[in-house]
Amino acid sequence: MVQAKLRNVAIIAHVDHGKTTLVDAMLQQSGVYRQNQEVVERVMDSGDLERERGITILAKNTAVTYGDTKINIVDTPGHADFGGEVERILKMVNGVILLVDAAEGPMPQTRFVLSRALELGHKVIIVVNKIDRPDQRVREVVDETLELLMDLNATDEQLDSPFLYCSAREGICSTDPDVRGTDLEPLFHTILEHIPAPEVELDAPFQMLVSSIDYNEFVGRIAIGRIERGVLEQNEEIQVCNFHNPEVVSKKFKASALFEFNGLSRVPCRRAEAGNIIAMSGIGDITIGDTVCAPEAIEPLEFVKVSAPTMEITFSVNDSPYAGRDGKFVTSRQIRERLFRETLKDVSLRVSEVPDSTDSFNVAGRGEMHLGILIETMRREGYEFQVSPPRVLFRTIDGVRCEPVERVVIDVPSDYMGTVIEQLGYRKGTMLDMSPVGERMKLEFLVPSRGLFGYRNDFLTATKGEGIMASVFDSYQPYAGELERRNTGSLVASETGVSITYGLYNAQQRGTLFIGAGVDVYEGMIIGMNPKDEDITINVCKKKQLTNTRAAGSDDALHLIPPRQMSLEQCLEFLADDELLEVTPHFLRLRKSILSNDLRMKSIHGKKNH
Repeated sequence: MVQAKLRNVAIIAHVDHGKTTLVDAMLQQSGVYRQNQEVVERVMDSGDLERERGITILAKNTAVTYGDTKINIVDTPGHADFGGEVERILKMVNGVILLVDAAEGPMPQTRFVLSRALELGHKVIIVVNKIDRPDQRVREVVDETLELLMDLNATDEQLDSPFLYCSAREGICSTDPDVRGTDLEPLFHTILEHIPAPEVELDAPFQMLVSSIDYNEFVGRIAIGRIERGVLEQNEEIQVCNFHNPEVVSKKFKASALFEFNGLSRVPCRRAEAGNIIAMSGIGDITIGDTVCAPEAIEPLEFVKVSAPTMEITFSVNDSPYAGRDGKFVTSRQIRERLFRETLKDVSLRVSEVPDSTDSFNVAGRGEMHLGILIETMRREGYEFQVSPPRVLFRTIDGVRCEPVERVVIDVPSDYMGTVIEQLGYRKGTMLDMSPVGERMKLEFLVPSRGLFGYRNDFLTATKGEGIMASVFDSYQPYAGELERRNTGSLVASETGVSITYGLYNAQQRGTLFIGAGVDVYEGMIIGMNPKDEDITINVCKKKQLTNTRAAGSDDALHLIPPRQMSLEQCLEFLADDELLEVTPHFLRLRKSILSNDLRMKSIHGKKNH
């Protein structure tokens, strides 16, 4: 049976190509909002961090009604570190809308998400977005997208995908690049025409694959997925099984609460039919990849295994002299509970206890952004802890030590191309492609993930802020050899106290400062960067010894250069192997692992003697 009045579609694209803005416009034009209702921009990005950074972190479900047809829409993340979300979501839908920026064209994540959709045999609608950009190059982007489809071995039917030309911000769309649209009518019409309605068996036993998990303090885990077959009534008995662990079959549960998606809300329902995307609570430890089915027909559905993490950071209890001053949750028990709670809804995350330590936990994720978001979320919740520098996770494949490698696409003005090629060559990068795009050059590299640690800042400096860099995990490849992590040293405070202008004035002649006057510092805290490859211990609490002798000009006001403000990501990129980052709700403090200057020197000399 075909559910003719239903469509399930995912919106996929590279980061910042306008997915969430397009969903906004679709919600507005399908009558989800009341006439006089105040509308928030990027309404699907419900988290504070998502709004601030302008990125989608978790896939979100919504639904609109066009005519008499319900369209379930899934807004997916575009950032490579949240690619695990995208892979799972594609199992829920029958087709995808691929968004491509009219100026940037296909980017690394476009390739990644499109390849996954094509492998599943999904129908594709290609939307060239941001046609109102002054630097748009619509026709070239269409050609590049077709080349990408051919590159990814698309079928003839997929190569015949319809193209639409859209400005999500203005809420307009047309089928001709030279004709300006008036609304999103062509997009809705194309979804109904091109995306197939789900074919289902309503009289077969109930079966649903869990593709996404939400978490709620009151009801626990909420399973989200598309019903593959059958019908589910509220309070009906169900069982859970898993394709990759066939011996694990749960006890019987009751589907205590069922929800359908309608606009921005979840609407309770008593009955749900195959083909629809629903949410269900009442099953305690359900996870992504599980199959919920009728007890009389326990048949697990195959599922894409969630990609393994490629990077790891150690979280530990804060042991600096200022520990406990700022945070609400500071003990190892509280940090442990919070980290393991995060794994309930983020299946790409792995948390393990560090052997021989009760105060440290290894947290592995998909990249610096993935782990950085977790750190930022926890500090906003009032947690206080310290983290190690990020490190990549190596694997042994066929007896060979391999490391994660990323596909990097760089778009820079031609003048800076030589510098970027030289920098990435130094970081063990291999160039794959180089092509001109107007007055700019598009470069494509394969670079070990280690080589990209701390590179973003160097890249922005080298390209005077005009370069665009995007990367996505490509594969594991044989270890590329030793790589110098950082060629600068740190300026380290030699005593505990408050920073004084006089002490800072002397320190700024040695390098770039990270702090200003009147800041609490402690011995072993990093207060700046030394351009030379060595650490310098410096006293920034030093006051000028006052005498009764005065000399003309020597007592003029001391001028401090404004300190460099570091974001969380910049702090993580800056860390050397013997350094840590102290994270509290209001402060980010870089510090040495060994705070005492004497003990640090002894350990360095001890290593040299060995």
